[in-house]
Amino acid sequence: MDSGEERGSIYVGVGGWDFDPWRGTFYPAGLPKARQLEHLASRLNATEINATYYKLQSPALFERWAAMVPEGFKFAVKASRFCTNRRVLGEAGEAVGKFCAQGLSALGGKLGPILWQFAATKPFDPDDIRAFLALLPASQDGVALRHALEPRHESFKCAEFVALARAAGVAIVIAEHETYPQIADLTADFVYARLQCAGEAEPLGYGEAALDRWAKVATGWAAGESPAGLDYHGDVPAEAVPRDAFVFFISAAKIRNPLAAEALARRL
Repeated sequence: MDSGEERGSIYVGVGGWDFDPWRGTFYPAGLPKARQLEHLASRLNATEINATYYKLQSPALFERWAAMVPEGFKFAVKASRFCTNRRVLGEAGEAVGKFCAQGLSALGGKLGPILWQFAATKPFDPDDIRAFLALLPASQDGVALRHALEPRHESFKCAEFVALARAAGVAIVIAEHETYPQIADLTADFVYARLQCAGEAEPLGYGEAALDRWAKVATGWAAGESPAGLDYHGDVPAEAVPRDAFVFFISAAKIRNPLAAEALARRL
């Protein structure tokens, strides 16, 4: 979904690609599991790799995944729990280094942002967040890295956190979730949103009005705008600078997420 010269590109996807209930609902009946990623990439232009949260993967596997998708497709990569599920984030240097060196660069231009998801019990500590941000490398093996932080504790809803992320050029994940805080401030040269309110009673996961709204919001993000109706906690940038926007439908009624993503993509 290339948004043109005056806007960034918009990438719409889901979490992973191997989910049995998608067989026969999103994937054609009888499609071999080995071709699920290829099929997903023919209908969407992004996915969020979740396997990396649990264990490191091999460079050969990243290369194989990259070969299965077309140019223009992006893999967001969820960072290891050993980096983020800890009391003191600033002590994660070794884990962060191992994670980034596992072979992410094998994705090349198909590498999207890295998602650093904090535990829901982790409160905002400015010194610790500052130390953690300093650990995030700008590149790995010559491939530029983009980083997005997903705090899930209410204490992060403050101007100080927004300022720290903006100074580091790191995105704050914009969450649509019943419990987790929403921090919609633009702090990087891209936007990362995780929509987690799909309902199984809706054939597309979301109603038409909700999809129309998110399409308008995503288009605004790509134009560098701070759309109305979201929760902001810091200063709004004075100048609208075009940004790539990554929008993922995650969790909730997961069986509906690919159809929700397709429905949103059609509106862009």
